Amino acid sequence: MISCTKEIIRQKLTVSVTPANGGSVSPPSNSYEKGSNVSLVATPIGEYIFKQWQGSISGTSNPTSITMDADKSVTGVFEKKAIFPSVSIGDSPIITSITSADFLIKIIDIGGGDSKLVDYLLAEGYSDLSVLDISEAAIDRAKKRLGNKAKQITWIVQDVLDFKPKEQYAIWHDRAAFHFQTEEKTINSYLNLVSKAVSGNVIVGTFSTDGPAKCSGLDVKQYDETVMKSRFESRAFKNILCKRENHLTPMGAIQNFVFCLFKKV
Repeated sequence: MISCTKEIIRQKLTVSVTPANGGSVSPPSNSYEKGSNVSLVATPIGEYIFKQWQGSISGTSNPTSITMDADKSVTGVFEKKAIFPSVSIGDSPIITSITSADFLIKIIDIGGGDSKLVDYLLAEGYSDLSVLDISEAAIDRAKKRLGNKAKQITWIVQDVLDFKPKEQYAIWHDRAAFHFQTEEKTINSYLNLVSKAVSGNVIVGTFSTDGPAKCSGLDVKQYDETVMKSRFESRAFKNILCKRENHLTPMGAIQNFVFCLFKKV
């Protein structure tokens, strides 16, 4: 009697992480039957969070899966958390001491879109987070990236000038929405909104007078430190610090920002 057995073809999965001390990916490198699906889980260590997959798969879903229809190589990429309690502009921390109550403060990210600020804040333990953006598509991308964690965020699809908050925020963060207000009427409307909506700190960034005159094809209002201070101080905010920062775009262009930290008085 002659018996035949089908040869099992196996494909090699090579797994790595970067940086080496950022975390781990399981299962480790191994060989699998061709056509099988392998579930991959990235686990950060210490001050790191998972950022994305590179190699034979891409994206930010974690866990994720890969089909072994050929030899594959996957890298789990980790990055250091933005530790919000120690976030500072220069030497001026926003929160100087941490208690359990600090993690319950209300924080809103204006024009946050699919920014990863809320990812970092969630990882740190902050629980009362809101993101406002005029682009529903950008917010949908953020929700997809966060998965089930997106349910922990209050998402607001709205023009900031149409926003009518029913509560006050301890921290109002705006990296680049304010500079789209180019007329005195809309500038004052924004400042009036912030004055009513904020009980604590405002962090606002705009293109500086050395930065671009347009953003995404739209005109913007450029600011220097003096004008920024006068705008917010007119609404009972005390300036803590202003500083310039160069931002390198994905296209390699440098955009100069001015960032200012204000505290309600």
